[in-house]
Amino acid sequence: MKNVKIRKGARISQGDIYKDVEFIEYAIEKKGVIEISKITFPFVVVLTQDCDLSQDYKVRWARNEPSNHDKKLISVIVAPLYNVEHVYKGEHLSELNMSMAEINKDKTPGKTLRQNQTPRYHYLEFPSNIPIVSSVIDFKHYFTVNVEYLKKHKKKNFVCQIGPLYREDVSQRFSSYLSRIGLPDS
Repeated sequence: MKNVKIRKGARISQGDIYKDVEFIEYAIEKKGVIEISKITFPFVVVLTQDCDLSQDYKVRWARNEPSNHDKKLISVIVAPLYNVEHVYKGEHLSELNMSMAEINKDKTPGKTLRQNQTPRYHYLEFPSNIPIVSSVIDFKHYFTVNVEYLKKHKKKNFVCQIGPLYREDVSQRFSSYLSRIGLPDS
């Protein structure tokens, strides 16, 4: 993927890639003690539409207080980036004690994954100046992150941004995957 920007703008944008993003898996109270389980993903990509992120930024950090907060977002949709070699081996969630299906990288399943013909996954390669190996977005593993948390961590954790044409492709594929018709097992 050649169309990658390293400079960071002031706001969160669709296609931004961040490192070390926390996901709160659960928070429970047991006998007065709060237990919080969190997962830190090495890399995530922002999937929320850029127009929504732009409007949120203008309302949230504008100098003039808006008459309402209709354009404010509560959270941002993101998805983890997994090392493609770990995905092939089904080991990309091994740190969570989960084993996934293996994908033969040398046969049709691996080739269709790399050609972005497998609806569930999106394959990304990065130029040598970006510290990310070839990776896969698994559209089943999306989650949300608080807008202010992401903005606060942008300065330290921003890695790069996928270029406009590539992020539109990711967005289209993500929405297509989510809108598929699920058929019940018979």
